Amino acid sequence: MTSASLTQTHDSIRAVQWCGDYLRLLDQRLLPAEEQWLDCHDAEAVTQAIQDLAVRGAPAIGIAAAWGVVLAAQRGTHLDQALAQLRAARPTAVNLMWALDRMKARIDAGADAAALEREAQAIQDEDLAANRHMGELGAALIEPGSSVMTHCNTGSLATSGYGTALGVIRAGVTAGRILHVYAGETRPWQQGARLTMWELVRDGIPAKLIADSAASHLMKAGEVKWVIVGADRIAANGDTANKIGTYQLAIAARHHGVKFMVVAPSSTVDMATASGDDIEIELRDAAELLSVAGRRTVIEGAQAWNPVFDVTPASLIDAIVTERGVIEQPSAERMRAVFAA
Repeated sequence: MTSASLTQTHDSIRAVQWCGDYLRLLDQRLLPAEEQWLDCHDAEAVTQAIQDLAVRGAPAIGIAAAWGVVLAAQRGTHLDQALAQLRAARPTAVNLMWALDRMKARIDAGADAAALEREAQAIQDEDLAANRHMGELGAALIEPGSSVMTHCNTGSLATSGYGTALGVIRAGVTAGRILHVYAGETRPWQQGARLTMWELVRDGIPAKLIADSAASHLMKAGEVKWVIVGADRIAANGDTANKIGTYQLAIAARHHGVKFMVVAPSSTVDMATASGDDIEIELRDAAELLSVAGRRTVIEGAQAWNPVFDVTPASLIDAIVTERGVIEQPSAERMRAVFAA
């Protein structure tokens, strides 16, 4: 089987689709019960989709925002206003800022709506190519016949397609390096249960769902060789912000001798952020933690604390995989060697 055909295996989902004069998004709030598409006809609708988690995952957010700028240009909307609105949609994922900065540079250079459309398409195409390359690089680190664990959703739903951490898993399954995947449920939005399992089952990848709290027990049993996760922002020293619960997985992995891999495109690396201490952590409505699918499960009057992300120190990460290469045992020096301007 050729390299090109290998990359197509276990790869059937495209959740962000440009339709010429509107953006079509697979509404991830409704999965797996409903596969319903959300059509965005202006930048305001794209902003709302990002805020409401109809589209989520750092690369997908950036791609959607780029198309939001195109929609603003097509409709004659004030572009600085659209850029500011989109930029404020989510604070933690650096891909959003990166994509908007790239679109702003084209605007400043005099790009019209057609040129901005070409730039947004390039951002989306480059992400897919990067994902496939990262998949190959990350899979090569995994001993054949391994079982792995992942957290949240880092697949086609979170990117232009194929995925970051789930791209490594797709490539690893195709190459016979990964035999089985364990996906944590990822409270409170249950992206692992609703989205990652939907992708894995749909693409025929052997997988089991586990409760988030079962992860350490599974590691102790020797059932996992690698934890493979994505990232929403990687600081200059390798500290990594990702979905809440990632940090405790890294601690457990180190204790049990399990390797820990972060997979993200270079657009997720923020060399202007010195360390994880400088990353803003988004807090969302406590109601998300007090309810399941909109139905309250906790007594009235109870309060909750709902951070969406946490930061895993670089010292707990065995490898950061990007399309530029693999940074093993990441440090500020090793990050600079790859990402210094």
